[in-house]
Amino acid sequence: MKQTDMTALTAMMGTYKKTAPLKDGSVSSPLLRLDFADVDTAQKAFKDVVRGLKFDVAELAVVTFLQAFEAGKPYVMLPFVMNGNFHHKSILCRSDDDLRPENLAGKTVAMRSYPQTTPTWVRGILSDEYGVELDKVRWLTQEGAHVAEFRDPEFVTRIDSTLSLEDMLRAGEVDAIIAGGALSGDPGIRTLIPEPKEAAAASYRRTNVVPINHVVVIRSEIAQTRIDLVREVFHMLQRSRDASGDTASANGPDLQPVGFDALRPALETVIRYAYEQKLIAQRYTVEQLYGNVAKILD
Repeated sequence: MKQTDMTALTAMMGTYKKTAPLKDGSVSSPLLRLDFADVDTAQKAFKDVVRGLKFDVAELAVVTFLQAFEAGKPYVMLPFVMNGNFHHKSILCRSDDDLRPENLAGKTVAMRSYPQTTPTWVRGILSDEYGVELDKVRWLTQEGAHVAEFRDPEFVTRIDSTLSLEDMLRAGEVDAIIAGGALSGDPGIRTLIPEPKEAAAASYRRTNVVPINHVVVIRSEIAQTRIDLVREVFHMLQRSRDASGDTASANGPDLQPVGFDALRPALETVIRYAYEQKLIAQRYTVEQLYGNVAKILD
């Protein structure tokens, strides 16, 4: 990026209540302009971020960011979560199957992508809370990683089936599936973890971890050369969320935590999970992911 272009930053974020004020210009800045890509669903442009390096500021799944960071992609993280969710509900099996989390050894579990963030959280939960030995489970995946340099571990198998995850489960091709959303609500499918809402609440009370999914990243060169722009982008994100009214619920933890202290428990956990699951080769510190952003916003 040229110095003369620094006041106009290319940006990619999903369309949510919290990003609407940014995208419609009602939250703006005299210092910079965010030129948003015509993208409503951020996942569809993740490859453009980590392969094409097309954007100065972008929304990115946290595990995709970890893999991109390891591959040397020129981005660092801002302490702003675009979305998060509890994932005890995200592993499912057939309702007529008496399968339990503790009995997953030797079973087949299918997902869209092994490095996808939701399955990473689910596998970590299974290991930490239910004692599942992850290398004893047969992991099946429909597609590869967003980061081109990553290859699935040898214990992960690419699926040949043309069926959807739910249809594979119904047909008995797999014992369980991991899916974060877009489910049919079929009564023949149940959550593998009993009472997932209560299990998630108990987990949060023990760990103070909100499973974050998408974060915001900024090009490393900007963080190194334009402190003012980094601060302004971060403040614009905060103002946009505040203006939208999409703030933390009074009845539970904030699923979109903001700030270094608020993100630390989740980041330390997801880094550990990614390392244990062979998604990254090194167990990075939280400070490494931020680069000098930690000094800029401290």
